[in-house]
Amino acid sequence: MRSKPQNKRLYRKALEIFTLSKNISSYLVHDMASLQHNGEEDPTIYFTGDIIRQSDALAPKIITAENQIFQDDRIRQANSLIHITNKIYRNCERLEQTESNGKEFLPLLRKELKKFKHLQKNWMMTL
Repeated sequence: MRSKPQNKRLYRKALEIFTLSKNISSYLVHDMASLQHNGEEDPTIYFTGDIIRQSDALAPKIITAENQIFQDDRIRQANSLIHITNKIYRNCERLEQTESNGKEFLPLLRKELKKFKHLQKNWMMTL
């Protein structure tokens, strides 16, 4: 089983997205950590953790897909990667609706996700 990716551009972009997600999330969580006027926490704070968790799964999923012996398994793993990417994108859209100073950085993450999706489509044709 290989631990190095075949498609280094896609893998590097996945790592960039993870780093960007961590930085944006840590910035957003400070704004969202305070309680709302009614004494409850902001429910969108959980989306910050979701984008980290989901973006952390991108790079390992690429290697897992490439290491599958059968093409059906490679495609199944690649489709799972598409699902994760879409979830990150949706969570970014949700976070953009919050009242936070850091939400200006979310379009940057979505832009990087679009680049990732483009690389992903090309990568899937090689599986």
